[in-house]
Amino acid sequence: MKIKSQRDFWSGMMFVGVGAGFAWGALEYSFGSSARPGPGYFPFGLGILLAVLGALVLFKSLTIEVEGGDPIGSFAWRPLLTILGSVIGFGLLLPRLGLIATLPLLIVASSWASDEFRLRTALVAAVVLTLVSWLIFIVGLGLTIPLWPAFLGL
Repeated sequence: MKIKSQRDFWSGMMFVGVGAGFAWGALEYSFGSSARPGPGYFPFGLGILLAVLGALVLFKSLTIEVEGGDPIGSFAWRPLLTILGSVIGFGLLLPRLGLIATLPLLIVASSWASDEFRLRTALVAAVVLTLVSWLIFIVGLGLTIPLWPAFLGL
């Protein structure tokens, strides 16, 4: 069998793998019933749905001819490492610096991954997203996320 679209093939494989992994991980939790779903019900369903969609993309990559074979280009290491480092930094800094300082750092650092990075746009996005996150998670849902840096004692 010949792969007719490399991009669709590898993205389909990724979706099948991630979906199967989520479905398998959800087996550790109780399912409950359709009337009272447990914590494993929703992740299992989403994992299966993602795997099925990935299988459809995979099937398409093996059956529908694409001009030039739709090759995969070079791997974008800079954006991948920038985003990954930003998310890890957010997880490490949130308990120490609080939401008000950590979220803007995450947003500005993640924005550097783009070739179209503009500091002003990143700062505006950081202010708006921090405000919206505060409204949703702290005010709306009442989560106990540290808001201010721990060393301020607020």
